[in-house]
Amino acid sequence: MKNVLRGFLLMLVLLIGTTFVHAADAPLNRDLPPGLQIPPAARPGPSFDVDKATAAYLNLLSPEQRASSDAYFEGGYWLQLWGLLYGLVIAAIFLCTGLSRGMRDFGERMSRRPWLQTCIYALLWLLAGFVLGLPLSIYEGFLREHQYGLATQGFGGWFGDQLKALMVSLILVPLVIALLYASVRRAGARWWVWAGGGAFVLILFVMMFAPVFVEPLFNKYTPLREGVARQAVLSMARANRIPTDNVVEFDASRQTTRVSANVAGFAGTTRVALNDNLLDKTSQPEIKAVMGHEMGHYVLNHGLRNSVYITLVIVFGFWFVHCVFDRLLARWGGRLGLRDRGDVAALPLAIAILSVFFFAATPLVNSIIRQMEAEADAFGLNAAREPNGFAMAAMRLSAYRKLQPGPLEEILFYDHPSGYQRVHASMLWLKENQDNPTANAPLPTPASAAPAK
Repeated sequence: MKNVLRGFLLMLVLLIGTTFVHAADAPLNRDLPPGLQIPPAARPGPSFDVDKATAAYLNLLSPEQRASSDAYFEGGYWLQLWGLLYGLVIAAIFLCTGLSRGMRDFGERMSRRPWLQTCIYALLWLLAGFVLGLPLSIYEGFLREHQYGLATQGFGGWFGDQLKALMVSLILVPLVIALLYASVRRAGARWWVWAGGGAFVLILFVMMFAPVFVEPLFNKYTPLREGVARQAVLSMARANRIPTDNVVEFDASRQTTRVSANVAGFAGTTRVALNDNLLDKTSQPEIKAVMGHEMGHYVLNHGLRNSVYITLVIVFGFWFVHCVFDRLLARWGGRLGLRDRGDVAALPLAIAILSVFFFAATPLVNSIIRQMEAEADAFGLNAAREPNGFAMAAMRLSAYRKLQPGPLEEILFYDHPSGYQRVHASMLWLKENQDNPTANAPLPTPASAAPAK
């Protein structure tokens, strides 16, 4: 086992060292210029062609930008597999070295209360898992993002955010695991039904409190700056009956170059948020298009619907764990020092089985989310009435998302419609609404072109 661990650590050192070499290279400039661009082929007219207009927008990305975007996104396919395998190795370390068993025994020495024993184990498990998982986290979340020019944060700031996330986990996760094992002990073979119900409640709880208590730990949220963008966002929110007393911006530029926005919250905690990259790098039509999409999620009640759908997937995952776990425990439990289903030391085994299930269920989960994203796209086009703004925003996102995947590739790996699909839908909408003011307005000269504030 020592040789296995030694080889494992050597592999990680080589991986990180190689990535540092690549990260030192000057990254390609991935961002499109600030402001709205409307290719001549995307101008309304009697000969307007949806396919030609779509192709004109796709050509805004240079061949180098597109190749880099494809490489980044396709690399993410492999990261899903490596993440699964890495997690299975960590689970094996917990189980085969006796680490998990030792943490359970320590919890039992510290307290006679089962729920407190479980909490102590969970705290130790989170800390050990954080350390063991750090090499892959550094590669995936820091080195790779810098390598592709998508990150702006130094290592100290990035690692500080990881510690904040760990702190939140240390507060919440032990209680969740204690409740999970309480259901296992009380419900017996039907534990997975109880756990599924608890997962639904937990998802709603996170939706309600994360915007208020968690997200401000990582970014500064302030009232949306005065200007035409604010008035446009407030007007759209009022028109779609979305609360406007909490419209904010946040400083995502300290971490990333990506543009984003969201309408988050639940049961009185709803908040409309735009990141500063969206405000600083784009035009008013793009901002309206993005916010129309995000408001579509709220109006179409996607938060609750997604919670229901994902809970159903989680229930099937728990059932899968129930079926496989007992068989593996009967065969290997004695050798690993695991007692029964309610033994918290067997948590790494349960997590490993659940990870395999969700890896296999990735296309299903992606399809559930992608369908709701497509609905929000359609709502946003009708609410904002900015097809060129929506197409331009889709092209900005395509700087790090593969622009035109194959049909099977999109089903398997995409949790949003592809950039091609979004631009094509925008141009189809424009073909049916050629009196659009933005599409017919004269473009500003380069000297006067500036992002709307």
